[in-house]
Amino acid sequence: MAKPIPKIGSRRNRRIGSRKNARRVPKGVIHVQASFNNTIVTVTDVRGRVISWSSAGACGFKGTRRGTPFAAQTAAGNAIRTVVDQGMQRAEVMIKGPGLGRDAALRAIRRSGILLSFIRDVTPMPHNGCRPPKKRRV
Repeated sequence: MAKPIPKIGSRRNRRIGSRKNARRVPKGVIHVQASFNNTIVTVTDVRGRVISWSSAGACGFKGTRRGTPFAAQTAAGNAIRTVVDQGMQRAEVMIKGPGLGRDAALRAIRRSGILLSFIRDVTPMPHNGCRPPKKRRV
């Protein structure tokens, strides 16, 4: 059975491609989540709405290469390139996680030309919370 043709002024087809490029964001927050297996870079506005994101896996790296510093640098460059085109000049950086991509992603952010107001490490630290898993015996 054929799909019904949507009306001209319907809600579905009205927003396609209209909102993403229209937003001008002068200031934002760059979140870097660096685990041992991957690095995810998310750029949000000040209120926390996602503008652009990228990860090492989305950039085409597979397997253990996703955790490398070069993959993190590529992911950060991809995420920031779109927001620089939208007019972002200032940003705050929040870095989370123990991965190898922390420094490489920060280096790529610095090189992009965005002024950084502050860089904050928001890695969650337990205050002696849960009991850790037992030690591995290899």
